[in-house]
This record gives sequence, C-alpha cells and structure tokens, in this order.
Amino acid sequence: MLAFGVLAFTEAGRLQEDFYCQSCPLAEEIIKNLTWEHVKANPTVPARLLRLHFHDCFVRNYWIIDYLYLVKMKNLVSLLLCMLAFGVLAFTEAGRLQEDFYCHSCPLAEEIIKNLTWEHVKANATVPARLLRLHFHDCFVRGCDGSILLNSTANNTAEKAATPNLTLLGFDVIDDIKEKVEEACPGVVSCADILALAARDSVSFQYKRNLWKVYTGRRDGTISRASEVSGNIPSSVSNFTVLKQNFAKKGLDVLDLVVLSGGHTIGVGHCDAFSKRLYNFTGKGDQDPSLDPSYAAFLKTQCKSLSDNTTIVAMDPGSALNFDNHYYVTLEQHKGLFQSDAALLTNEDARNIVQEFLTSSTFFGQFAESMVKMGDIEVLTGEQGQIREHCAFVNFLSSY
Repeated sequence: MLAFGVLAFTEAGRLQEDFYCQSCPLAEEIIKNLTWEHVKANPTVPARLLRLHFHDCFVRNYWIIDYLYLVKMKNLVSLLLCMLAFGVLAFTEAGRLQEDFYCHSCPLAEEIIKNLTWEHVKANATVPARLLRLHFHDCFVRGCDGSILLNSTANNTAEKAATPNLTLLGFDVIDDIKEKVEEACPGVVSCADILALAARDSVSFQYKRNLWKVYTGRRDGTISRASEVSGNIPSSVSNFTVLKQNFAKKGLDVLDLVVLSGGHTIGVGHCDAFSKRLYNFTGKGDQDPSLDPSYAAFLKTQCKSLSDNTTIVAMDPGSALNFDNHYYVTLEQHKGLFQSDAALLTNEDARNIVQEFLTSSTFFGQFAESMVKMGDIEVLTGEQGQIREHCAFVNFLSSY
C-alpha cells in the first residue's frame, strides 16, 4: 500500500475506507508525506515498495521485508506498527458515496448531527416520521440532493410548494442542524447529507443504535421545481402497477417498494389522502370493500367528510410512534390506511414479502439495505451541485 502513498483499498471482506478515521485521523496524511519525501530522495522507492507489497500479499503469514531500507524509514515503520495495532485498512462504499466522507474535512459532523437530532426527538416524538418522509420525498424528485429543502422564489415555485409536499414537516429541524454544522465547518457538509443522516438518526433514537448505514458525499442541487413532483412522488391512491413503475424509475424493485412502505409504521395521514376509500370509492358513494369494516367505521368517526383536509390519523394504529414491523400486521388485517398500502396485497410477490416482514428481524435487515439504495438515487457528487450555506436557498440565486 505504501507503494501508492495512500492507505486505501477496494472493498474486500472486512476492509473499510478511512478505517483509522477515529483512531488515528492523520495516519494516511503522515504516511503519504513521508513516502513522498523518500521518493524525492530516491526514485527507486516506488519499485521497491510495489514489489514489497506484491510479495507480502502472495505469501500467507510471511512478510518479506527489506530491513536495511526500512530502518532508514524508522518513523514510517513506527507509524505502521501503531496502525497495525488497530487492524487492517479497508474500504466500503455505496455507489459514488462513501462511509465517513467528512472524516478529515469535518470530523465531528456526524456526531453534531446525531446529537442535535436526538435533542429534537426528545422534545417532539413525531420528528422521526417527519424526517423520514422528508428524506423520501427528497430522493424521489431529482435524487437525494436536498432540493426538497429549497424555498420558492419570485421566479420559481419549489418542490415544497407542490400539493403532495404541503404537509411535509421537519424543515426547521434541518435548518437548526445546518446552522450548528456550519459553525463547526463552514461550507463543508451538504444539506442533502444532513437530511439523510438526520432521518437515520431520528428513527434510530428509539433503539440508541444506527438502524442503517448512511454513506455520505452528496452535493446540494440548485434546482427545485414543483412541476416535477407529481410525476415522481408515489401517490397514496396509486394501485400496485403504478407503484411498481414509480419505484422502478428510481432503480428500486418490488422488495424495496414493500419494505420502504413499512416507513408508514410511524407518522400520520391526513383525511383527504384516504377518505375516498370511506365515502366514494368508485364514485357511487361506496366504501372500499378491501378495508376492514370495523376499521373503516372508526376512520369515519375521525374523518367526517371527503373535504376534511386538516384532521390527521395514525398510519399504524397503536404503533404510530414506534418504528417496528407492526405496519405489516395491520396490513394483513386489511387496516392499511392508504389505497397504496392495500395495493401491496393485490400482487402475489408483494403479498409474500409482506408475510416475510411479519418477522421483525427480517424487516429491519431489509429496511437497512433498501434505505441505502434509496439514499443513492441520482446523487450529486464531486464538483456537481454545491454546498449550500443555508438549506432553503442556493448560494447564487441566478442559478435557481
């Protein structure tokens, strides 16, 4: 590895990128600088180290070492021995994103985000549902680029002003976190990453451990158009065919569709998003026959008419503040709140997956995988986009 002047490697088993981020944050920089010093002094060093690395990898439990040469590099050897005490180097990534992307540029970023998110959850138990939904709506329009966070301007109506997004909440939480992160590391951490991390941290608060990995390195988008929302955000009245098509456009399959729908285990729904099932399902003043009659009777006591757009009802009766697999239990009982929930039972493959998720461990494991996939939708990285100073505004209004 020294032959290349860096301690990074492609994914292999238990290896990780930035393995020493916490235990020895300057390790890679020290090794690179010392290696380059030796190369400047002796141009044969690259060949020596490359051959040394090759011989090391090809012989198990046997190190071929040019002791005389390495004695001259005693500072580097000491560093290596220190690092080896912690383990071997590694690399993991999801698409173009990386684990611990801010390890060097803003080492405390993820800790700041988690602590502030948890403070908000302690103060308001509905925050996890709000941020999870906000993250979902962000990723399904223009990818996970924080475009859902942008305000409208005199010349543009932003995503958050579109009808499906009018009930979104949690913007204040993201703005608060962004302000504190900017104080620590100005212009480094994107709003898109803050939203992805805060969504994970808020849901994870209940268990005091991360429920899924969040790979970072997203850049913020500079475009947000309300006109692009309806064609991308799955509707609460969609049938299974439409839902499957919506998810497929984002690189997600039926398994992802069913498991991400499980996010409805927390949060609430507004009456006008499902009241047609109660009062006018086929346009004849009838009730959706797939809805449990007793549950429908209860919903009618909460939602008095088709025009009620203010009353809210728990999406997962009895478990609206707990992130668990109870959503699938209610679904099996034909108590899914939205038509899009009930639609999962109209397809054999989806129905079989619902059955599998009646076991909580199966659900949690797959939810973690699907969230990583969703978090990688059409992300901006590298020099794309920008790092917004404030999540509600692009840095240069002329580009918006």
